[in-house]
Amino acid sequence: MHNISVSAPAPAAPLFPIPNQHERFLRLPEVMHLCGLSRSTIYDLISRDAFPKQIPLGGKNVAWAQSEVSAWMADRISARGRGCDA
Repeated sequence: MHNISVSAPAPAAPLFPIPNQHERFLRLPEVMHLCGLSRSTIYDLISRDAFPKQIPLGGKNVAWAQSEVSAWMADRISARGRGCDA
């Protein structure tokens, strides 16, 4: 008799990365409220690569990842002691 070992194939990688289960999208009014910045300031910072870029949701709808906005805010807090500007 022969013992034949058959292993199951490795699971395929997901088509999309699995986001942090606590991740959520923020729309512009909420981003403005959280950061205390105006709409024009947010878009100015984005144009200078100094603020997280928006994520297209379809059509003209965009949002920001809460984790990216929170990380930007944390970076600004830590930068205040170093005397850095945005």
